Amino acid sequence: MRHSSLLALAAFCLITIPGLPSGADSQAEGPFLREQQLRPLPGRLDELLLLNDNNPELITGEGVLLSTFPANQGLNVALDGRFDLFSHHVYAGKPEKLASTLWLAVLAQPLGTEPVTLNVISGSTSLSQGTKPGQTAAPFLPLPSLMAETTTPIASGPGSRVAGDLLRGEQAPELPKQIKIDPGHASALLVLPIPVAGLDPLLNGRNLQLRLNSSAPVYVATVAAYGNNDTPPSDQRWRTLLSAGTRSPKEHQPTPRGSKGRMIYSRVSGVQIGSTWTGSLHDPGSKTLNINAAPISWPISSLERGDLGTAQVQTAELKTFDKGTAWAAHGNYGVEYDLTLPLHNSENRKRTVAIALESPDKRGSSNGKLQFKPGNSGPVMFRGPIEVTGLDGANGRAMGRRRFHLVLRRGQEGPELGTVSLAPGESRRVRVRLVYPADATPPQVLTVLPVKQSNSSTDVHP
Repeated sequence: MRHSSLLALAAFCLITIPGLPSGADSQAEGPFLREQQLRPLPGRLDELLLLNDNNPELITGEGVLLSTFPANQGLNVALDGRFDLFSHHVYAGKPEKLASTLWLAVLAQPLGTEPVTLNVISGSTSLSQGTKPGQTAAPFLPLPSLMAETTTPIASGPGSRVAGDLLRGEQAPELPKQIKIDPGHASALLVLPIPVAGLDPLLNGRNLQLRLNSSAPVYVATVAAYGNNDTPPSDQRWRTLLSAGTRSPKEHQPTPRGSKGRMIYSRVSGVQIGSTWTGSLHDPGSKTLNINAAPISWPISSLERGDLGTAQVQTAELKTFDKGTAWAAHGNYGVEYDLTLPLHNSENRKRTVAIALESPDKRGSSNGKLQFKPGNSGPVMFRGPIEVTGLDGANGRAMGRRRFHLVLRRGQEGPELGTVSLAPGESRRVRVRLVYPADATPPQVLTVLPVKQSNSSTDVHP
């Protein structure tokens, strides 16, 4: 698919109910239901503040994108100690100027009269398409459903690339490790380009995620401005836009909370409560998960009108947000899921299960049934990496961390990431991590699937 059509699809999925049909799917076979257990995901989001800067997605004018400063329509939230930032934007250029560049700045200012140090604990950034050497970029490549990652990062799109960097603990070279800012005025922590020179169509995107620690309280803002091609705006230009309160035009008024009928989620421009979901996926009242009850699935990134019948909405709440933007962080973009599966075989024979991430069609799924569709020809719903620790290795022992890149379409049963084989009474802890990537459409499910036992499996009698 062309880069432009992929971005257009991602934009559609974010502003309407994710998973609504966008056209006829030419499939020889119809959907089918898989009866199984479908449980709410154990655990919860932490309470770390995350600046969620995704409205507008398509930037059409200069100005402030998100501001926690107290003046000029800012949200008046000071950040101190640990906090995160998620920023995702697209720029379509200027029709009359083929080589235009939009610049994105992250500005910060101490509340007090002393300098402040901000440490970049981890983070990364990526363009959809690079136009110059040295720019971290990840084009929307037509990748297969499952690819095992070795030493080379696998990515399709900037959200996929940044999510993978965070899982690997890597950082784009465009980012500093530490920034010191002086009091008295706003200073630029980062200034990053979104160029379109030489691209056809004139379209590019940038994803940015930062995990920061501030030595003292600061206000933070993201601002967009045009430069002189390869020359970014001056520091004074950034400060002028911020102090004037000039706003970059927002997109898509959300459906009010609690309304009936068609729902427009809109995109987020606010301070989110929660950056990481941590949970142990054990049976109720137990410390382990009995693998003999498989198949069992848990939703990932479930949201209002997208809970797959579990009545669980994982969406992070917003401490505060810009008027006319999403009232919750629908989709949990940029949120890390860190999940432990304490698997146990309670039977008297060897059992094997598979681990998978899947993308059922939420329209036909309900508690106890997931709807899938053969053929895998629907729209892409998930495009990004996942990390699993504890899968079977070649020698029968549990392996260390393995990373995979997935491209899942609507209604697709997930390809197996690997298997776990347990002897009678044996237990093993499997860990699954993923950063929910931009350009995905929630929800998905994490599944433990039964694997047909070979004829060599024998019962062990007491």
